[in-house]
Amino acid sequence: CIRDRYQRRVHGDDIRCCLTADVKMVGSKRIHYRRHNNINTRSNKIKVIRTPGARLIAQHQKKRDKGPHTPWSLGHKRLNGIKHYRSIVRTHQKRKDLTVSRTYGGVLTGTQVRERIVRAFLIEEQTFVKRLLKAQNKKKKR
Repeated sequence: CIRDRYQRRVHGDDIRCCLTADVKMVGSKRIHYRRHNNINTRSNKIKVIRTPGARLIAQHQKKRDKGPHTPWSLGHKRLNGIKHYRSIVRTHQKRKDLTVSRTYGGVLTGTQVRERIVRAFLIEEQTFVKRLLKAQNKKKKR
């Protein structure tokens, strides 16, 4: 027997399946779009909901946002810790929902910031070593 529509009742040795009164059967599985556009497109997604009166109705869904990413030139990776809002809604949100408390907080990922810091440190160290070698070469020439 189907569990959600039937209830098993045991009478001695034989098992009988009886239709329970609390489950209402739905007449039709067809539903109407509630807005003017009645075509299944990206902007017209619906969720089928069963009402307490056992009717099936369409609940229109909003488009989901993919959230902020790093720039295309840096790999276009998703940023963790920042909420996903659509562009119009994003303009009305608090700063704490749109950034992370770090340098380049809502723009770069933590790994990219670390790479920049290490690169800057290595370049600085390289110029210092070049200067030191230049000074040693001058001493040797004298």
